[in-house]
Amino acid sequence: MNMQKMIDMPLYVQGIVTAPVLFAMEEFPELRGSVEHGFNDPSDVATALEYLAKSQGIERTRLLATEHAKLAARAIDALPEVGNKVALVSRQALKDLAQKLIRRTK
Repeated sequence: MNMQKMIDMPLYVQGIVTAPVLFAMEEFPELRGSVEHGFNDPSDVATALEYLAKSQGIERTRLLATEHAKLAARAIDALPEVGNKVALVSRQALKDLAQKLIRRTK
C-alpha cells in the first residue's frame, strides 16, 4: 500500500483504534504510546504510520474482513427461500455489497 493511502487511513475513529493499528501493535508494542496519546501529536501519527507500513496490520485486516464477508454470505444463504424476485435480488445485493467493501481502497 502506498504511503498516501496510509496517510488517508483513519488510525483512530470516534475514540476507537482501528483494526490495522491494533494488529500493528501486536507486532510493535512500542506503538502503544502513540495510541494512548490518541494521536494528538503529529509525531504520534507519523510514528504510527511508520509502524503500520512495516507491519502486517493492513493485510490482516483485509483477511479478517474477507472472512466476515464469507460468514455474511453463508448467513444470507441460510435464510429461508422466498420465491420472490425482489428477495433474490436483495440477497445478491447484500453479498455484492460485502465483496465491494472488501475491495474498496478508500
